[in-house]
Amino acid sequence: MNLMSKQDTLNRHRIIIQNLRNKPCSFEEILNRLKFDAELNESDFGYEISKRTFQRDLKEIQKLYKIYIRFNRSKKAYEIEEDLSDDYSERMFEALDIFQALNLNQSISKYIQFDTRKPLGTEHLNGLLHAIQNRYQVQIRYQKFYEDEPEVRTIEPYLLKEYRKRWYVFAYDVQKREFRTFGLDRISMLNIRPIKFQYPQKLDPNAYFENSFGIIGPGNRKTENIKLVFTENQGNYVRTMPLHKSQKITYDKNGEMHVELKLIPTYDFLMEILYFGEYVKVIEPQSLVVELKAKLKKMKENYPD
Repeated sequence: MNLMSKQDTLNRHRIIIQNLRNKPCSFEEILNRLKFDAELNESDFGYEISKRTFQRDLKEIQKLYKIYIRFNRSKKAYEIEEDLSDDYSERMFEALDIFQALNLNQSISKYIQFDTRKPLGTEHLNGLLHAIQNRYQVQIRYQKFYEDEPEVRTIEPYLLKEYRKRWYVFAYDVQKREFRTFGLDRISMLNIRPIKFQYPQKLDPNAYFENSFGIIGPGNRKTENIKLVFTENQGNYVRTMPLHKSQKITYDKNGEMHVELKLIPTYDFLMEILYFGEYVKVIEPQSLVVELKAKLKKMKENYPD
């Protein structure tokens, strides 16, 4: 399958899933949506697919995204029976949506404003992913923010992790003999070495960060029950973008929202709480309240009367 036909297939998958997530649709309704999308984006990809191609698409959607679609005879329409799509699938759809919007045959610079950040480090994603999958050691030149000169490190990479529009690699530092997280935007050289490493039997990289917030690992800290109160409708932000997968809303009335979380209150989480300013109050645990007060006291010292 060439690049264009693969792109066409992914576009069809995206349109089929988006429409069926809204409501059950007949085959003809999906065809009409494919035609509309092609005209909207001035695309020449074929929307006149056969029933056989559509059935093949449904099988691929089930295999690739774990979204199960069936034909409901009583409704005379296709519907999603079970949606087990993961974060990877959702991010891929997001990327396709953005690519589709940016792929217009006209100037769009006056219609779209991008973040001013530079996407540093993304050129290392492919190489690191290859090393992770094949368990190859990697040599990097790494520049710490608080050091004047970069240093060459040998790492055994385990997991790529995104946080706050930056990419990181969770890896075992061979020289330091400990696990660390390295920012890809601080890597200026990456060399995949033909040396295999043994995957530790007792470490699951995804489980390692399961109860953490951001890129800081658990260390010796314990998971705690955290209770927050958001005021003046600020809770709507965490409703649409939860702080953590453990998030539960226990009260939501009159512009006030109570949220409970179960995680390790690392430095990254403390910074997240400070981001909401006066619109959030920490109820539990008391240790987090004390830490937050200490931070606020230091902030106040920066602005003497």
